[in-house]
Amino acid sequence: MGIIDRIKTLIKANINDMLSKAEDPELILNQLIEDMRGAYKEARAQTTVALADENMLKDKFGKEKEAVDLWQGRAELGLKNNREDLAREALSRKLDHERLMLEYEDQYNKQHAATEALINGLSALEQKIEEAKRKKDLLIAKAKRAEAAQTINATLADMGDNSAFEEFERMEEKVDKIEATAGAEGKMAEIEGSTKNLEDEFKKLGSSDVDTELKALKAKMGLAELPPAGGSTK
Repeated sequence: MGIIDRIKTLIKANINDMLSKAEDPELILNQLIEDMRGAYKEARAQTTVALADENMLKDKFGKEKEAVDLWQGRAELGLKNNREDLAREALSRKLDHERLMLEYEDQYNKQHAATEALINGLSALEQKIEEAKRKKDLLIAKAKRAEAAQTINATLADMGDNSAFEEFERMEEKVDKIEATAGAEGKMAEIEGSTKNLEDEFKKLGSSDVDTELKALKAKMGLAELPPAGGSTK
């Protein structure tokens, strides 16, 4: 399994684990982005190592190719100088380096293909992270709307037996009764106050009649009107 596949498996496992625990969607999304960043960091490190190995194989292939060319030239030089023994030895060295060159070339080609796959996977992972970051807020908003709808539906279901509304009506009736009682008490206070004022008025009228009768009686009896206390007669 390649590094990218392992990362996908790890992230998928984390998603399933968090969903099974019914955690807060916002926490899950934030954690997933952090996991993806960690996976990206690991993949980048692996890609860097693979690229370094590729460059190393490329360098070794180049050196072996140079050695092949070198010993090929020496073999030709030996033949030009009638030194077949040197030419034979040079060709033997050339074949040794040629075998190594072909091995390094094969390893380089395989490493290059693997490195390209890692680079492509790394680029895809980076795009997924950016896409996840863009979608995070939208998904959080959607999750909150769904949660709110779920809460409302649960509340409506709990209120299906009308018990809450019946309680509300009982409270409304109680408040109306308190209000009516307060109004009646106010009316009674008004009536009592009016009766008291009426009695006071009659008392005033009665007092006035007595004073009139007293004056008339004094006049009939020839009694002089006494001056007010502390006053003087003229």
